[in-house]
Amino acid sequence: MAAASAVRAAGRRSRQLFDIFVAEIPWTVSSKELKEYFSQFGSVQRCQLPFDRDTGFHRRYCWIKFSTPEEVQNVLQKDPHILEGSKLALKQQIRRRRSQRKNPSE
Repeated sequence: MAAASAVRAAGRRSRQLFDIFVAEIPWTVSSKELKEYFSQFGSVQRCQLPFDRDTGFHRRYCWIKFSTPEEVQNVLQKDPHILEGSKLALKQQIRRRRSQRKNPSE
């Protein structure tokens, strides 16, 4: 039980390193396609697209990490983002310093 909560906490910490959260991703879109799409705005360092173990499908959301803050702004300036006919929902991740966090376990 403690190991599972440690894994979840590590996952939350790692997601804080990403720049953009993307939701409403069509089932047919892969992480490779997401990287290709977002690379038009800058250098995509990482795309984390989580999968559901039970269904084998991705969960229709992901996190994207860019090289520079300017690239993040390039993405946010364009609206809407449409892949395979579906509008993606984007949200910029807020990076907080440890001293600004409410809960020290974050």
